Amino acid sequence: MKKKIIVYERLEKPVLESLQNKYDVKFLKNIDAKTNEEFLEHLKDAEGIIGLALEVNKALLDNAPNLKIVSNVSVGYNNLDIEELSKRNIMATNTPDVLTDTVADTVFGILLAAARRIPELDHLVKSKQWIEALGPEYYGVDVHHKTIGIIGMGRIGQAIAKRAKFGFDMNVLYHSRTRKHDAEEKFDATYCSLEKLLAESDFPVLITPLTAETTGLIGKKEFQLMKHSAIFINASRGKTVVEKDLIEALQTGEIAAAGLDVFEQEPVEPNNPLLDMKNVVTLPHVGSSTYETELKMSELAARNLEAGLNGDKPPTLINPKVWELLTK
Repeated sequence: MKKKIIVYERLEKPVLESLQNKYDVKFLKNIDAKTNEEFLEHLKDAEGIIGLALEVNKALLDNAPNLKIVSNVSVGYNNLDIEELSKRNIMATNTPDVLTDTVADTVFGILLAAARRIPELDHLVKSKQWIEALGPEYYGVDVHHKTIGIIGMGRIGQAIAKRAKFGFDMNVLYHSRTRKHDAEEKFDATYCSLEKLLAESDFPVLITPLTAETTGLIGKKEFQLMKHSAIFINASRGKTVVEKDLIEALQTGEIAAAGLDVFEQEPVEPNNPLLDMKNVVTLPHVGSSTYETELKMSELAARNLEAGLNGDKPPTLINPKVWELLTK
């Protein structure tokens, strides 16, 4: 009998088809996992779950007595209750590394777009309002030789630092839980306090994971520390920023502009003031969304899943102590 697995929300087609050939797969999308009867029924016998953004908590796990592994198709895993999973000896995995360069590209894309006002000027041309040479009121600002402040110097943060230093001759400041001496040597990056970074950066870039410590990390006090000319970039998670404080900072001129790939609520509510601001570049959480990268993420997530189902150690296991207990 084939092992039962649940595929939730997202998996690239070739990977999904491969899993369907090997397992009893229930693919579910756009459902309420708390109430969907089909999901809850399949959960009773499922040995594995693979997908994106499923809230895996005590309530869900109480209905999943046979679950062995949860494989996230993302580098972030704030949707997983790791403590609860570990208590039940259920492995949890994510997909780091494969999306590092792609997300770093996106960060620089929105940084450049906000600095040079590209979406605003694109709209000007396409709406046929470009009828004469544009004056200073449409000028953007330079990126090269400016100061970038990277909050969170993990893999993606270091990929951003590499682009900043060698692509744009930028001065690189960074703040993270631990010093990254390799990054300091490779990219001439300077470790500093969050307060110093915010005060001195032309482009503060937030790229931390969402944890209890980073929730609401950037709020009113932090925006007040920034330069009035600062362009704030958030490519981490929406809840790392107090969004109402960001809106106020933009409305009052506390900061000049923002580039956002993530929001407090996703999709964004139609009445969100950020959507009406010309000085805000908005993307729908697509930092890793190229076909090549999404396929690599799906493939890694599937390797994690199959390893866990077959009694092998998944390549990117988040809670290794579970593996140690399972193999004693």
